[in-house]
Parts: sequence; structure tokens; C-alpha cells
Amino acid sequence: MADIAAAPEQLVKAAAPRTRRRLLSRVPHLVVGLYLLVALAGPLLIDYDPVHTSLTDRLLAPGSETSTGTTAWFGTDGLGRDVLAQIVYGARTSVLIGASTVAISCLVGVVLGAVAGYFRGGVDAVLARVFDILLAFPAILLAIVIAGAFERSVLLVVVALSATGWITFARVTRGVALTIRERPWVDAARVLGVPGRSILVRHVLPFTAGPIVALATLEFALVVLAEAGLSFLGIGLPASTVSWGQTIANGKEYLEGQWWISTLPGIALSFLIINVGILGDQLTARHRRGRTD
Repeated sequence: MADIAAAPEQLVKAAAPRTRRRLLSRVPHLVVGLYLLVALAGPLLIDYDPVHTSLTDRLLAPGSETSTGTTAWFGTDGLGRDVLAQIVYGARTSVLIGASTVAISCLVGVVLGAVAGYFRGGVDAVLARVFDILLAFPAILLAIVIAGAFERSVLLVVVALSATGWITFARVTRGVALTIRERPWVDAARVLGVPGRSILVRHVLPFTAGPIVALATLEFALVVLAEAGLSFLGIGLPASTVSWGQTIANGKEYLEGQWWISTLPGIALSFLIINVGILGDQLTARHRRGRTD
């Protein structure tokens, strides 16, 4: 009787760690959702002109009052621009460039990878060699060359980062297509005379959704980091577009005294990349469990 009475208490104790782990696993979702909310709604709430400078308000510490009577919660930079506003507008830039680059890379990579993996033959041989050749070039080096050769703009950064970003999607999709094309239901569809294009769209591509979504989250983090790196080097976005990389670069000469100019945008960038990476790992693990089950 004592063992029976103690059973519910043991079950509660055993369930508590699982509940905590489940709640902790939701933290990346909440953090990424918060960044998306800031990127979408923040610019509507904060009026900011990245070109306008206020030398009377330069290098104010966090929480100081500006000449206009407002509070600079995250301080100001060397030109008197509000650091909090730069972080908010930088979130919009990072989300926009990250989402656009991943969308373009995903579209191109999935189409080419699916065609190469399903149809095989000469098409696969040519595309596979193209994948290998482009993969031999360092992605960030090629992006620097493209971004530095033309006038700076958001479109140019997206194109530069997409130039090699699609290769990973293509290789993953090709691998999935090579496996799925040998499944019995695909053979049955061929026997029934279903066109190859229809088989590819209806019976092959849906199975790429899991790994592609997991890969897209990881690529998003890499794209955001690469964009910040290009902007830090001064070959990414124009001065009229706010970027975390630009803000960090603007504060590098003031690190000894005015640490907040580079540190706070750096924390915002790191926090986003870490949580997106964790979210990508969770999706990858979930996909693998699904394949095992």
C-alpha cells in the first residue's frame, strides 16, 4: 500500500525534469519570435534617420538625456546617433537580408538538386560537377569579391550571399531525391505512366521539406553573420541602411571608454545567431527522429 501511495509522487518528480526541458526547448522559439517582432514593428515605433547626426549628443552613456529631452537608453555613438535605434533598425536589415537570401538559395538549390537527383544521367553528372567546383571557392571570399566590385546596396548583398548559399540546399535535396526515386511508390507511378515532372513534384519534393527547413534555419544564422561581416568591412550596405556590422565598426575606436557602441549590437547579433542555431539543431534532431521512427 505504501508503494502504491508513493507512485503518484514519483511520477510527479519524474515529470518535472521533462517539463523543464520542454520549457527550455521553447526559449529559442520565443527569442527568434521576439527578434521578428522587433524587426517588423520596431521601425514603426522608433523614428530614426541613420544619416542625421547630432554632435551635441555624441558619446552619451546609456540612460543619458539627449539635447531634445529624450532618453538614450543604450547611449549614442561618435556621431550622436542613438544605439538602441540602430539595433532595432539593424534587426530589420538582418531579418530582411537573411530571409531573402535563404529564400533565393532554397528555391535555386531545391530545383537544381531535385532535377539532378531524380533524373540522374548526364544532367546529374553536369550539375554535380558544378556543385563541387563552386563548393571549392570559399563562400565569404566570393561574397567579398562580388560585394566589393559593385555599388553597395541591399540587393547586391543578397546576390553576393546567394551566389554560393544555394549549393548546400542543392546537395541536400539531391541526396534526398536519389533515395526517394528508388522507393516502390515512385516505381509504381512510373509504371502507371505518370510524367516524370509530376512524380518529382508530388512524390519526391515533399520528402525534402524536413531537411530543407532545418537547413534553412542554420543558413539564416550564417547569412546574418556574413552580412554583418561585410558591413563591418565597409563593403556591404550603404550608409543610409543600418546594419549591426556597421554599428559595431563605428564603435571600434571607442572600445576603451564608450564600450556600449560596439558591445550592445554585438550582443544582439550573437544572441540571435545562437538561438537560431539552437532552433536549427532542434529541427534537425526532430527530422532525424522522424526518419528513425
